[in-house]
Amino acid sequence: MLENCKSARERWGGVSEIIDRWLLSRQALLVRFCGLSDKKEFAEGDTDAEENLRQLCQLLVDYVSAGHFEVYDQLIREGQAFDDKQGLEQARELYRDIDATTDIAVDFNDKYQETDDLSSLVQDLSQLGEALETRFSSEDRMIALLHTAHKNQLA
Repeated sequence: MLENCKSARERWGGVSEIIDRWLLSRQALLVRFCGLSDKKEFAEGDTDAEENLRQLCQLLVDYVSAGHFEVYDQLIREGQAFDDKQGLEQARELYRDIDATTDIAVDFNDKYQETDDLSSLVQDLSQLGEALETRFSSEDRMIALLHTAHKNQLA
């Protein structure tokens, strides 16, 4: 998953400041996620894990919010500006996939903001990891459809 993040950043980096910042926050999220998901179990009172989990939750919320309130809007506006009906229709389908992963991310955040009980964290991280993989793939496809597809028209 981390390799996919690097690949996406190399493909889309420099295209716009918003997307660049967002992809950097994706990378930070993945680094924190991988650091936690490497553990096979969590002991009660593991303060390092609790702190890493709090930081993961903050990065997760920031990343998801930036996507919904900045990046997707920018991509949709670009598709509209180029009257890309096909791209916009495909983006709506991708957005449905992304939106489903938002619920998983928000539920994860809400659960671990309310408790220090890490007994189900391994399972929850696994579910979150699957959701993030789906999300990142759909986001990358949306960028390709609504931004990169118009790159030559800007020249």
